[in-house]
Amino acid sequence: MIGAAAAAGLPITHFGSSVAAQQQPGPDDWMKEVRGTHRSLFDFPRHSNGFGLLHIANYLGTYSAAYKTGPGQVGAVGTFYGMGGAASISMAFNDAMWAKYALGDYAGLKDASGKPYTRNVFHRPTRADAHLLAQALQSPNFAMLGDAIPGIGIESLQKMGTKFILCNNALQGWALELEARGKGKAPAIEADLRANLLPGVTIVPAMVIAIEKAQAAGIAYNRQ
Repeated sequence: MIGAAAAAGLPITHFGSSVAAQQQPGPDDWMKEVRGTHRSLFDFPRHSNGFGLLHIANYLGTYSAAYKTGPGQVGAVGTFYGMGGAASISMAFNDAMWAKYALGDYAGLKDASGKPYTRNVFHRPTRADAHLLAQALQSPNFAMLGDAIPGIGIESLQKMGTKFILCNNALQGWALELEARGKGKAPAIEADLRANLLPGVTIVPAMVIAIEKAQAAGIAYNRQ
């Protein structure tokens, strides 16, 4: 009700409600978490078996190794949005949601035994998940992929200075898509998903605006 009243330009007379509304984070506050003198937004609307995450790790790691940057000098942004099984949106949610809504099957992602993942493989991948990168390369698996994949996990990249954002408009549309796929009613699905984001993921009003705002703030753009 408060949001509707504010949107309509109506006065909010309840003092406590007014204070609470004033304390709500702004739609662009997430950019304060993108620290450093070198910052880039990696725009990946598709999960691509984790290749967007690999490129973020490459960016952060190469700055450290080749340019001798220290902690806090390089920051990155990763994007979760889109609809359909190939979209990156499913990457934003915890293992419980992957199991409940069969997101591994939905996204066409299978473990080494050929079974759809029932956990968010992108959050904390292990050497046993290296076949995903090999599949993206259309290549046989090889040792370097196994060495690399634990470091490209979302949790690992967050520790290295990456901020992940999720599109609100895409989330609402995705809930409707999942309803159409027989997963439940859209309002309940949406509420469930909002309550089960991975730690540190921030919902932004629209990815198309977040990308624009990031560039205006001096964060470089890197299309995946």
